[in-house]
Amino acid sequence: MTQQKPGRRWLIGATAGLAVMIAGVAVLALTLPLGKLQRSSPVILDRNGAWLRAIPVENGRWRLRADLDRTDPVFIRRLIALEDDHFWLHPGVDPIALARAIVSDVSAGRVRSGGSTITMQLARRLEPRRRTFGAKMIEAARAVGLEARLGKRGVLAAYLTLTPYGGSLEGVRAASLGYFGHEPSTLTNAEQALLIALPQAPELRRPDLHPQAARRARARVLHLLALRGLIDARAAVEAAAEPLPRRIVFPQRAWAAAGELARNASPSRPTIVSTLDVRLQARLEALAAQTGAGQGDQSSAAIIVVETATRAVRAIVSSAGHDRPGGWIDITRSLRSPGSSLKPFIYAFAFEQGLAAPETRMTDAPVAFAGYEPENFDRTFHGDVTAAQALQYSLNVPAVAMLAKLGPEAFEARLEGAGARLVRPRPGLADPGLALALGGEGISLRDVAMLYAALGDRGLARPLVWAQDDAAGHPRGRRLVSAEAAQQVLSILRESPPPPGRAPPALSEGAPKLAFKTGTSYGFRDAVAAGIGDGWTVVVWTGRPDGGARPGMTGRQAALPLLFQVFDVLEADAPRAQALSPQVAPPALTQIDDGRGGPQMLFPPDGASLLVDGFGPNSRGLALAGRGDGLRWYVDGAPLADDNGQVVWRPDYPGFYTIAVIDRLGRQVKTRVRVR
Repeated sequence: MTQQKPGRRWLIGATAGLAVMIAGVAVLALTLPLGKLQRSSPVILDRNGAWLRAIPVENGRWRLRADLDRTDPVFIRRLIALEDDHFWLHPGVDPIALARAIVSDVSAGRVRSGGSTITMQLARRLEPRRRTFGAKMIEAARAVGLEARLGKRGVLAAYLTLTPYGGSLEGVRAASLGYFGHEPSTLTNAEQALLIALPQAPELRRPDLHPQAARRARARVLHLLALRGLIDARAAVEAAAEPLPRRIVFPQRAWAAAGELARNASPSRPTIVSTLDVRLQARLEALAAQTGAGQGDQSSAAIIVVETATRAVRAIVSSAGHDRPGGWIDITRSLRSPGSSLKPFIYAFAFEQGLAAPETRMTDAPVAFAGYEPENFDRTFHGDVTAAQALQYSLNVPAVAMLAKLGPEAFEARLEGAGARLVRPRPGLADPGLALALGGEGISLRDVAMLYAALGDRGLARPLVWAQDDAAGHPRGRRLVSAEAAQQVLSILRESPPPPGRAPPALSEGAPKLAFKTGTSYGFRDAVAAGIGDGWTVVVWTGRPDGGARPGMTGRQAALPLLFQVFDVLEADAPRAQALSPQVAPPALTQIDDGRGGPQMLFPPDGASLLVDGFGPNSRGLALAGRGDGLRWYVDGAPLADDNGQVVWRPDYPGFYTIAVIDRLGRQVKTRVRVR
């Protein structure tokens, strides 16, 4: 057996060791723990992009996915300059900075700081470790893998998503919304400096808990930016003097519905644009709270507003508020008795099948249907009436008689075939029974809204739409009833008596022609009203979430006024027609002198945020405008030249400025603006 020389054995061993080390580095670089990055807070926006609600991730943390295209580019440039000046050049590890940090750490006998690139910091966020030499080497290997896997922009977006900013806030978007109340698309100098300073000691520098430390840290960042020429020294001083922000509570509009939408979010689609309208939602939430409080300590209210043509849900109020009994229950999804609110569909099916017509005479008198003896709510009978009158005045005996002709099983099957779900009061009941005409089966308010929207859309049933992406398409509907029968029922319901204090629509000029129906469940447990008009379908409910009785609170008394109030809100929000030929006042009367005198600043207005395409003497600048005699213009005390009656201001840097205009008599007007 040939014996290897010692030198050869050493070379083989060194090579093997190097191979093992390279393999280990490769494993660390390629096996990346990205699970935390894939878990971000779903954000639900209204149809116009306004915030409705977000859902926290683990441990109640707000981790909002960062979007570089919607993050202030000046902030990104300044952050990189202070945190990782060679970010765009290195492969995840800055060899020079890392070597310098290792020498410093070895001299100190412990890991102090320095040397970590933005990518290495991201690796530490993804996989926290104790700060040791070995951990830093692992972070370096992970950083190389992150760069290869995500690319520079992906690394930067991930870093701005996971960086802590104090308390439960993670990521620059959560911090900007949580501290400043706006997205990070535009940030002032003071806001940028605070967002750069916070991650270095997020808990110790929280502006809401440690204002002095936050102010000092912000000032230090502004000083460093000024030293590097990234901000004008005067702007840095102004920014350091700005007040600190306070922690802002995130909005929670459409709490239940937004939560449902959030459950459909995915790592690739963490933000969902809903069909809801936040302005309408806010007004109706306040209206529901007012209604619930006005109807008793245990009462609540719920509202659904649907755009009939598209089935887009524009507002949905699940309760009268979380401070009310049962306020966390989503009444719009709960199975409640609809009372008489399903009667219009009984007559619609009867008209379609030729069993009756609106003018058909019916008898409202005591009668028994196989032992079932319905009576009217007022316990009186009206004798000979038409089908239209029986529906308008919600008479029970004619409705039950008509359902007996249709067959309760067939009626139930047609509603369920359109997408509604009806649940019988006791499991095991063989058939729905004639009590179905009076609310004998449970149904959700959402399904009631879907059915009424079908009446308003020529009898075509389609599911409600919740996401804006789905609102553009019109899913194929299912025929609930013929267009002619639907129109006949709507015509009848438009003649129903309005609630007390409301004039009939026929006597009110410009009032919407509402087709509506109310319902009251057995024992006064549910008061329901549904209406169709002006392109809207609205369903409202009042009652006790626990199903308790409220003696005397009928659909007409407790729910119908709320329905009309909702339509009032919709009418108030409707766009008004513009005049075809705008009227112009005579020249001498175009403006009234207010008698105050002095110059007027027409542009820019006070508090304006001005967007420019460049800074310095070679930029296009902004043309200032005012009214008065012998005007002179000043910016932060420095005069501006008047070039043949035109004053152009070319800002030197982004930030806040004070503009003053002085007339011939020395009277002046000042305004404060922000330039970005």
